[in-house]
Amino acid sequence: MKEVKRFVAALLLCLLACLTGCGTGPDRTNDGSAGGESAVQTAGNANGPYTVETKISDVINDPVFGDYGRLLFPVQSGYYSGDTLGELQLTWYNNIDPNETVKIVNSLRARAAAGETVFYDIYSQEEKAADPAKADTGLFFFKGNPGEKFAVVNAGGGFAYVGAMHDSFPHALALSERGYNAFALLYRPGAETACEDLARAISFIFAHAEELQVDTDCYSLWGGSAGGRMAAWLGSYGPAAFGGDDLPRPGAVIMQYTGHSDYTPDDPPTYACVGESDGIAGWRTMQRRIDALAALGIPTEFHHYPGLRHGFGLGTGTVAEGWLDEAVAFWEEQM
Repeated sequence: MKEVKRFVAALLLCLLACLTGCGTGPDRTNDGSAGGESAVQTAGNANGPYTVETKISDVINDPVFGDYGRLLFPVQSGYYSGDTLGELQLTWYNNIDPNETVKIVNSLRARAAAGETVFYDIYSQEEKAADPAKADTGLFFFKGNPGEKFAVVNAGGGFAYVGAMHDSFPHALALSERGYNAFALLYRPGAETACEDLARAISFIFAHAEELQVDTDCYSLWGGSAGGRMAAWLGSYGPAAFGGDDLPRPGAVIMQYTGHSDYTPDDPPTYACVGESDGIAGWRTMQRRIDALAALGIPTEFHHYPGLRHGFGLGTGTVAEGWLDEAVAFWEEQM
């Protein structure tokens, strides 16, 4: 953490990025879902060849995913257990929903089989050859409505691994079902390298916005645990501070269960939520940061849930269920 703070402090004086003007969210149908033409319904279909009994190794090695199937689950050894999708457990995470895991992999498989690009490299072959760790990075794309705004979701994992299957893929899929274009980032573990990869990812999306069919105004950054710190740092200092392009900071930051306390007077609007029984990220620490932002006049929203532990993801079946809809509404208020 100290390295990152020194890094951003050294570059803060030359930071030119600022918030852009924001537009409107996707058109809504009477039931509150996103309207317009998209592949969202395909993404939301849980039906497919995979079930809770499917072996994780069979998903990884499915030819439809090519070389990136191995990135669907943590590539760092020792951080997940279970042989099947239904048995999957991730270190430091709770409330993992096997049905959501099945839904995610079936969605990605259906899109890949239909010829859609669901994974994008953010580094060139030359860059990956120079730094082999960059071979484990990239963006899984959960496409929403063409031309709609985008979000980048960052899973946690203590900067030791990336727990995407529970902490970013479900969020990205849910956002795409609401019409937004969502990217789940696979990054190099380590606070500074993770922020560098997020800065590169944002720069990649801006540079390929026409090809990706995304609106870059008022984009949002999401993250849980270590991923929440990443979202907050990029929100505070912008992509250029971490080696990315000179681009606007996000229109909103959505954070879950992290003890991150660093902030600036120019932070973006911030939504945060955490469980009161979180033994890793104390909810009062999170509230103090949110209160400090609010005191500066920055729009904020904060929720803490009784009895809930660390790493609850979407919170399906818990007291936190529905928090993502509140977070989307908060983001939309900034548009």
